[in-house]
Amino acid sequence: MGDLIATCTSPQSRNRHVGYELGKGRSLQEIIDEMTMVAEGVKSAPAVMALGEQYGIEMPITRDVYSVLQGEMTPRQVFRGLLKSTVGAESEPG
Repeated sequence: MGDLIATCTSPQSRNRHVGYELGKGRSLQEIIDEMTMVAEGVKSAPAVMALGEQYGIEMPITRDVYSVLQGEMTPRQVFRGLLKSTVGAESEPG
């Protein structure tokens, strides 16, 4: 849990840095080229997606992250999709 919190909030987090810069509209290649260390999430996203597909596990947030990293969607598109997907889901009683 601590690693998740650090990844999401720490300015030292490489994965957070990549996400923040992607959100600003920069390309993944541009971001990676200027980094001296590896952002593990960028490297592991394809493997995580492949495992999810292999075992038939739905991972909508992982899919969205992967789509942004592949350049298939923008962070804005993913954010809007996440907002739409909450309607009728956990926000509904029962």
